[in-house]
Amino acid sequence: MSQIMLCSLGESVALYNANNNNASNDTNNNRANSPPVPTIYRCRAPIASIEFMEELSETMGNSRQLTPGLRYRNLGKSGLRVSNIGLGAWVTFGGGVSESEAEAVVEAAYLAGINLFDLSEAHTGPRAEILLGQILKRKPWPRTSYIVCTKIYFNSKSDERGLSRKHIIESVKASLLRLQLDYIDVVILHKCDPMCPTEETVRAMHHVITQGWVMYWGTAKWSTVEIMDAYSNCRQFNCITPIIEQAEYHMFCREKTELYMSELYNKIGVGLMAWSPIGMGLVSPKTDDSNSQVLTRSALKHNKYTSFSWSEDETLPSSKDSTRDGCWTKERPTALEKREGQAEKLKQVELIAERLGCSLTQLSIAWCSKNESVQCLLLGATTVQHLYHCIHSLQLVPKLNATIMSELEKVLGNKPARAPMVSTLALR
Repeated sequence: MSQIMLCSLGESVALYNANNNNASNDTNNNRANSPPVPTIYRCRAPIASIEFMEELSETMGNSRQLTPGLRYRNLGKSGLRVSNIGLGAWVTFGGGVSESEAEAVVEAAYLAGINLFDLSEAHTGPRAEILLGQILKRKPWPRTSYIVCTKIYFNSKSDERGLSRKHIIESVKASLLRLQLDYIDVVILHKCDPMCPTEETVRAMHHVITQGWVMYWGTAKWSTVEIMDAYSNCRQFNCITPIIEQAEYHMFCREKTELYMSELYNKIGVGLMAWSPIGMGLVSPKTDDSNSQVLTRSALKHNKYTSFSWSEDETLPSSKDSTRDGCWTKERPTALEKREGQAEKLKQVELIAERLGCSLTQLSIAWCSKNESVQCLLLGATTVQHLYHCIHSLQLVPKLNATIMSELEKVLGNKPARAPMVSTLALR
């Protein structure tokens, strides 16, 4: 009985398989005679699939190729997406770079994925805005694909400086004419104006934004107290708040960025756009020669990279030895020793860079990009090769593990720390 059952079961299975084969053959014949069916991606969101994105980029003819390590982040707590590397115009549009070379650098940066161009009237004057406007006018780039950031405060005439309502509105209109744009993405207030009320400044920025001339605004070289004051005035008078602060950040200037900017971002949503990542003044990547300079002549002359504290106590002179020509200045009794110490530290940092297979410049840029508080790092370049040399340092960021970072900290020895809290009762 069991054999009969097995036999009947086997025959039924064979019959079922034969029917399925005939059905599949009929289906294949029908598919061969039917028109082709478009590809159906087996995912919930077809646009999220890698294959679909590759086909979409090919059909759109997108010629931009992102550099490895280049990422896009929100600027502050706004919705504006910027690349983590921005092109600064203080070097590219300087007097020593021709217009053709500047255009080549801008085009190479755009094709590499950089979408932010930063201008500064303090370094290049109106020339940078005029040249960048002409370059953008000639290129077939969509206006939504790049971000222009310019600054307001300084001017060639002394009576046209400051952050008054008159100067802000006139400067924005003049920048729009020079850039040949309908609007400016981000306007930076370059330095705080102690002679102008903060209320007038924030109301003027709110006005230019509501008029459609500017999309966002931020600050540069403002202290944390000044930024908080501007934010408080914005909240009080129902004005648009700033989204970004431009601050100097490199291996010898760390206090403001590492101690205060992350707190500002968490509390009021002001992000960080760092500039001068190689501000220690590298002349060449080779510093093993004892006769070679590590710091630039201008840095040695103006004592630019002497450590500066944001605390109120250390900005005041502590002795009469700090006077010069009858005027009080900040005491710098060991400025020369500090510069020599920085040069020695850079030589040790370069040894670490050689071990990682990169230059000292690339290690400095990667070290700045390692900080999560830095949402955009501004770089300058005079040639296309110089630009590629700088942006390729992003590939070095994953190599900076905890061991390398701790080794760099030991060499630098200048990690900032907050002063301990002192009770007011103890001071009585």
